[in-house]
Amino acid sequence: MARIRYIIEDVDQAITFYTRHLGFTLEFNASPAMALVTRGDLHLLLSGPQSSGARPLPDGQRPSPGGWNRLVIEVEHLPAVMETLKQAGVPFRRDGIVSGPGGQQIWIEDPSGNLIELFEPAGPPSRP
Repeated sequence: MARIRYIIEDVDQAITFYTRHLGFTLEFNASPAMALVTRGDLHLLLSGPQSSGARPLPDGQRPSPGGWNRLVIEVEHLPAVMETLKQAGVPFRRDGIVSGPGGQQIWIEDPSGNLIELFEPAGPPSRP
């Protein structure tokens, strides 16, 4: 199991995004502070502004969404996934598919601007 925390701006909006567009299941909802969504062995904590994970540091700096670290979700048929997300109005951080020796990827953003990479490996998927 892997557990990741994303700082988000709106818990309910994030729940809808991850469950509707990326196949996550809502496991725990303490909105507006936080929620837990899962996809296989991945547990994603969605921490809103009222959560303990979003509290300011002693120097006043606040955790915020939208950096370059990202979770990677393996998919099949990336062009079809990309088209479905475009039709749904999901924002892309980069236009088009990027290909490399390991496969191909696209980058999308959740409603708070957190980066998500959808990746199709060059070989068979690593899990069903």
